[in-house]
Amino acid sequence: MARRLFGTDGVRGVAGEVLTAELALGLGKAATQVVAGEKPRVLVVRDTRESGEMLEAALGAGVAAAGGEVLLGGVLPTPAVPLLIAQYGFDLGVVISASHNPYRDNGIKFFGGDGFKLSDDVELSIEQRLGEEGAPVAGAIGRVRVLHGTSADYLRGLESRFAALSLSGVRVLLDCANGATHQVAPEIFRRLGASVTVIADEPDGRNINDGVGSTHADALAELVDGHAVGFAFDGDGDRVLAVDRTGAVVDGDELLALAALHRKVEGVAVTVMTNYGFHVAMEQAGVSVETTKVGDRYVLEALRRLGWALGGEQSGHLIDMDFVPSGDGIAAALLTLEALAGGDLAERTAMDKLPQRLVNVRVEDRDAAMDSPELTDVVERESAGLEGRGRVLVRPSGTEQLVRVMAEAPSQDEADAVCARIASVVEAV
Repeated sequence: MARRLFGTDGVRGVAGEVLTAELALGLGKAATQVVAGEKPRVLVVRDTRESGEMLEAALGAGVAAAGGEVLLGGVLPTPAVPLLIAQYGFDLGVVISASHNPYRDNGIKFFGGDGFKLSDDVELSIEQRLGEEGAPVAGAIGRVRVLHGTSADYLRGLESRFAALSLSGVRVLLDCANGATHQVAPEIFRRLGASVTVIADEPDGRNINDGVGSTHADALAELVDGHAVGFAFDGDGDRVLAVDRTGAVVDGDELLALAALHRKVEGVAVTVMTNYGFHVAMEQAGVSVETTKVGDRYVLEALRRLGWALGGEQSGHLIDMDFVPSGDGIAAALLTLEALAGGDLAERTAMDKLPQRLVNVRVEDRDAAMDSPELTDVVERESAGLEGRGRVLVRPSGTEQLVRVMAEAPSQDEADAVCARIASVVEAV
């Protein structure tokens, strides 16, 4: 196939236009046939987008048409899926969500019976099966049922993992992005003793990620006064950013550095986006670092290959394999407080960040833009100017028609200037 349907995090697009009910039905049927075997049990959860119910119904019909038993888990964060797969022995897990994207978008991502996201090869097999006409599966009529108590199961898992963490007297501000964490995140913080203030916890189907959540952490920073810390989750709850009591945003690199030093791990897996300062801090601490392509699936692959437990991305995906094999924003927030051990996030010393600038440039064709000679020339020129002092990274988005331009330099002014020069070339090609 000339162009893959699956991106770095499943199939994603505008609901009803790209991600239609027909496509969801086909994906459910194809995935069940490729991955799950005979009469499989398939867990399906979703976030709060208005299109979620339509896609849930269509995907469930596809699974049932292939003979599967569908268990609908309702609105849950993505990381609840591998936890529930392990608890109930599901053959396949499906999350209907477009993560941090606007409400008009939606997505479908799959987890195998081992709790891990499907490999690129398996996703390609599903895509190929989707493109085949294929005869109906004789006698393959499954069922679609509601699975009750899924939120309680996920909360029990979090409570068990962080049973020793007392947040008594700690004032915490949570931004739930009007998404999948809007009920479970405040509940677990309260169970652990925190005094909790919550914003963006009233989803209406269209307000998910709308000026709130981890992609708008500055909004949380304006409200943090009087709280010890704030946490902003994304729409499906697999990532988090923090805000300290002064209003400074703390990204995934810094949260991962805190966790790595607290856990005294042998090594961590990160992506090419990770700040240079993180690498310096880990080298000083004697912690090995493995660098991967962007995408938590690739961080996970490295962790499995190396037998390590901890990894993550600057965007706020933090993966603790000792809990679940997925980014988990709520668990990462609690791990941050565990690592601080009563300390102040505003006085963190885990790493010194090199000033960084990241710009997302919207283009008509990200692949054509990346192949342009003009972009190659400017990247080479700017990289040479920063050699030994910083770096440049230009890459296409895995889910949108964007080119992401990043520069790190000794000063913010220089990082901004380098990034602006490259972005202007991207806009022109």
